[in-house]
Amino acid sequence: MTQQYKLIFTGPVGAGKTTAIAAVSDTQVVSTDSKATDMTTQRKDTTTVAMDYGTLRLDDKTQVHLYGTPGQERFNFMWDILTEGGIGLLLLIDNTRDNPLGDLRFYTKAFDEFIKTTQLVVGITRMDESRRFEIEDYTQALADLNLHAPVFEVDAREKSDVSVMIKALLCSLEASSHNG
Repeated sequence: MTQQYKLIFTGPVGAGKTTAIAAVSDTQVVSTDSKATDMTTQRKDTTTVAMDYGTLRLDDKTQVHLYGTPGQERFNFMWDILTEGGIGLLLLIDNTRDNPLGDLRFYTKAFDEFIKTTQLVVGITRMDESRRFEIEDYTQALADLNLHAPVFEVDAREKSDVSVMIKALLCSLEASSHNG
């Protein structure tokens, strides 16, 4: 019997959710991108309006279902729908945005109820383009919110970087099940 897990990728527009899922998915990614028509056009041409979906087979007995949320708050009705049955949140934050620490606070608050019952891993993208904030800054911001989660510098295009985040999340879940 195959173990099935559901993981959720979230974060602001352009943080790399769709790219990260595509980097690790063993199957063709289902994407609901539409032409951006609002301020999103300043960051990219298309935006996710419902979800992204892919799968990752870890071994013969373990399959991970990867869901990406829309980044825009106006599509937040999808967030609750997509987190249903999920076991963990992979939060991607774009270090080049105007207020990435504010983005971290916003998304951890928006997904607060989900995080309380699951696990969280944070991936910081585009650190090669901006070093204004370092991993320690994000770790401290999480601690200020009474959250403790692994924080990684990731390139969402790199399968190995995204895989490390997924493995860290699954290890956190396993550790919490042994401690809980």
